[in-house]
Order: sequence, then structure tokens, then C-alpha cells
Amino acid sequence: MNKTVFKIIFISLIFLINLYAIDKNIEKRIDCIILEDENSIICKYTHERIQKDKMVIFNWIEPNGETTRVRSMIIPAGHGSVYDYRYVNGRAKGKWTLKVVDSNKSFETNFIIE
Repeated sequence: MNKTVFKIIFISLIFLINLYAIDKNIEKRIDCIILEDENSIICKYTHERIQKDKMVIFNWIEPNGETTRVRSMIIPAGHGSVYDYRYVNGRAKGKWTLKVVDSNKSFETNFIIE
């Protein structure tokens, strides 16, 4: 085997190892975006990819503290995220909280509807 082929194989192997390590270190997090022109609030929960289905629960909490939507969703095996959305029109103005329950842990983020 010549040196060039060996280098290509070696670099490819290092790349694949790093790619695997990056996927395993993904933080569980929630990202929300408000798209005024589409009248939408889209929130995505991200977690590490696992090889079995996983259920998570989205809790939409209004500025007054009232939970106005609870939605159980399954993240399919091998997938790293799931999202939920709502329309902006008709929502209370102020600081909203989205809480995602994953197993026995909760993750939260806030966004403001003006």
C-alpha cells in the first residue's frame, strides 16, 4: 500500500471517529423561533440519537403561568429532534415558556410574543 492511500485511509478514519464523537456529545436543548410572516412559533427539541423510540412531552406555558397545551410526541429511533408549532395570532402577549419533559428531566426555554 503506498503512502498516499494510507494517508487517505488514516484521515478518513480520524474524520469518522470525530463525527461519531460529535454526535454523542449533542446537548439536549430547545430552540424556538417566531416567524411573524408565517404566523408561526416553531420549537424544536434536540437530543442525542438513540436506537429506540423515545417519548417527550411539550408543555406550552402562557405568561400568566397557565399551561395551555400539553403534547406527547415520539422521537423515532435514530432521529435527533422533534418539533411542535403554534400560530402566533390569538396568543397572549408576553414571556412564554416551553418546557419539554424527557424521561425524568425537564428542559425549558422562553420566548416573547409582542
